[in-house]
Amino acid sequence: MKRGLEKFYELIESFEALPSIGRKSATRLAYYIVYENSFAGLKLAHSIEEAVSKIKKCSLCKGLSEDEICEICLDENRDKQTLCIVQSAKDIFILEETKQFKGIYLVISELNEDSITHLIDLVKTNNIKSILFAITPSIANEAFILYIEDRLKDFEIEFNKIAHGIPTGISLENVDMLSLSKAIESKVKI
Repeated sequence: MKRGLEKFYELIESFEALPSIGRKSATRLAYYIVYENSFAGLKLAHSIEEAVSKIKKCSLCKGLSEDEICEICLDENRDKQTLCIVQSAKDIFILEETKQFKGIYLVISELNEDSITHLIDLVKTNNIKSILFAITPSIANEAFILYIEDRLKDFEIEFNKIAHGIPTGISLENVDMLSLSKAIESKVKI
């Protein structure tokens, strides 16, 4: 059946290469944009081409930007002395949706001397007083936090991390042990 449909199967494989897209979803997407709505397919192709060619890392926070410096870093209303460290640029979008964090961000996807030097420069430039770690709880990430705290020990900085625990509406039997342990450790007085 592949004869004559090489391009269709290439399209399926391209969708399938994306995170969280399995074979069935990839086939449905390919069929939809080829057969049911080719305009949506062309628009998607154009959007992908534009995004790939125009989006880059912000030189300050390492988040996504179409310019040298992103809108968040340029925003004069942000608290420049409060820094949130995340491990992925997409985490910034998630945190921004909450409208709870009013400071600036820094993406540190891997600990190396360049990322630490950039962090220290950012701390000095903005006179950072508070750092919030918004990263997934794990033993490796606890070491990540401790390492950064140690490297910044000469600065007067208050360190915090986002609270971890049990999601609303989830029964205890469905909660992993690490989350349950963190919830007990971070208990709140009522």
